[in-house]
Amino acid sequence: MSATYSEQAPAKINLFLHVTGKRDDGYHLLESLVCFTATGDVLSGECRDDGAINLTITGPMSASLALEDTDNNLVVRAARMLQAESGTELGADLVLDKRLPVASGIGGGSADAASAIRLLCDMWQLDIDQDRLAEIALALGADVPVCLHGKTCLMSGIGEALTDLPDLPPIPILLVNPGKAVSTPEIFRAREDEGFSVSGLWDVSRVFTSGASLADALSECGNDLTLAATSILPEICDVLNALAREEGCLLARMSGSGATCFGIYDTDEQAEKAARAIAEQHPDWWVSPTRIVCQEARVLSNIGASFPD
Repeated sequence: MSATYSEQAPAKINLFLHVTGKRDDGYHLLESLVCFTATGDVLSGECRDDGAINLTITGPMSASLALEDTDNNLVVRAARMLQAESGTELGADLVLDKRLPVASGIGGGSADAASAIRLLCDMWQLDIDQDRLAEIALALGADVPVCLHGKTCLMSGIGEALTDLPDLPPIPILLVNPGKAVSTPEIFRAREDEGFSVSGLWDVSRVFTSGASLADALSECGNDLTLAATSILPEICDVLNALAREEGCLLARMSGSGATCFGIYDTDEQAEKAARAIAEQHPDWWVSPTRIVCQEARVLSNIGASFPD
């Protein structure tokens, strides 16, 4: 019987996101403080000896992917790039337990691709250096390198430049999504007339001991995509307002290009109480109280729960 391998694909959170410029080729330059949470997808797989790559998608957020060709899924694309790079004749039967909303600003597809790279390098026993893996990750998408890195860091450039930062403590954080996807390219087009933020404002030596201290520092920054995103999907404003109204919320902000937003708290009890209240008021929203994780993304413990299941 073939061994089953498993990798976590944790949600990626942009604690702040500044658009600092635009290259001649049209790619935007970004600067973002990125962390990961204990909530995420899970990828598992077994090895095949015939080179075939099969992907089955299960889980509470799988419905939106059910009609899509799995050949276009980032997990399959990552697997085929690794096959081409390594020359291996091995394949894999992969199962993606999809728990994160699709196209939601928390790196779901990118985290899945990164987990596929880690899982297959282990399962196929590939000897590919980290720099080359980072290049493969970037070819799959701008958020894949940071998800492969899997640690709190400052992301800049088009997603390829990663600066390690001091670990964040396991700060309680509440993730909320209104149940509607938004298009990242459309959001960038919507902000074409906006200016750019100054880069290098974040002190990379900062150390935080609580949600309050982190929220205070983040108040000096923002998410430059919020205005464009809310103009396309006004429900994002509803989510931000719902988070901000709940007791104990120290900061409410959109992650990435949306539509997922997050609230920072000092205690798990505050985050879980807010989650219950918001889920009761908005039963069609995805609501997940969790924590920031400090270790590499592949080592997670599930904290909190998702509301609704």
